[in-house]
Amino acid sequence: MNYPWIDPYLLEKRGVTKDLQADWNWIRYQIGGKMFAAICLDAENNPQYITLKLEPSEGDFLRSQYEDIIPGYYMNKTHWNSVQADGAVPDALLKDMLDQSYHLLLASFSKKRQQEILGLSCCGSECKTCGCYQTLCSGCSESSGKVFHAPPGKACPIYACCVRQHKYAFCSACEQIPCSVWLETKDPSLSEKAFQAAIAERIERMGCETTNKENRKQV
Repeated sequence: MNYPWIDPYLLEKRGVTKDLQADWNWIRYQIGGKMFAAICLDAENNPQYITLKLEPSEGDFLRSQYEDIIPGYYMNKTHWNSVQADGAVPDALLKDMLDQSYHLLLASFSKKRQQEILGLSCCGSECKTCGCYQTLCSGCSESSGKVFHAPPGKACPIYACCVRQHKYAFCSACEQIPCSVWLETKDPSLSEKAFQAAIAERIERMGCETTNKENRKQV
């Protein structure tokens, strides 16, 4: 196969699991129990196709540009596409296609389920690593934003803005990140330097592992 980097590249993405569908002889990559990519093996267990999902118009265009990209192998031909494993599709393009497939499947889940799959709150925090998790707080997704540092009975301002007002799963879908709401929602125990570092870390953690800005989808 011309793309030996695929397995580690996909497994580095948040929430991705991998299995072998023996009946099909496919190595499947899934999020939330749904497949977004597969390496289809031949009778000798050699990679034959890399199958992934794209928007129909994107798939049509790419198939017209590359003979190594064909309609989905044993899949719905409108949404799924297969790339010859020994073909000449550029690595950068294939990575972009795999990213698109990942984002499309992720966006098919509810906001809450997306956060559960990725293990992130809407602002990129990892609730399960917080010392207050399951003691002072049940977590952002579980409490609908009514976390320990929010005013009693009210949601965190970031959650209220992102999820309730704008209907995003993650703040990374917003072009204004980090906005004034982020800057005004500060842990008083942090210095300004530590606060800015925490903001940068949360943004980096979300990165493009959530719905990207050019193709963001409200779910």
